[in-house]
Amino acid sequence: MPVVEEICTITAKGQTTVPKAVRQALGVGYGGRIAFRVEDGSVTIHALMSKDENEDPALLPFLSLLVADLTVRPADAVRAITPALAARLEALGGEIGKVDPDDPIEGEVTL
Repeated sequence: MPVVEEICTITAKGQTTVPKAVRQALGVGYGGRIAFRVEDGSVTIHALMSKDENEDPALLPFLSLLVADLTVRPADAVRAITPALAARLEALGGEIGKVDPDDPIEGEVTL
């Protein structure tokens, strides 16, 4: 991840706006939560995971990646998939079969 440094102003009420580049780097948006840690005269900020256990933890970083990519590449670079590719994807999905998200995960899982 590239280094992101932004400057913001603290209001008389002690409030500030988290700059857009920082929000994007953290993968947080409206309603998102961040934590500040002060240690040895420095402050670090990190995003807090949602308390919604049904929320996919990979979704927000993936969407942030898409936003970053679309920021660099114009939207006209996005194209619809071809019918041949759609058919191939459907065929591949059919080979996998049904997946039950409640089935236990086999093997070691690390976060």
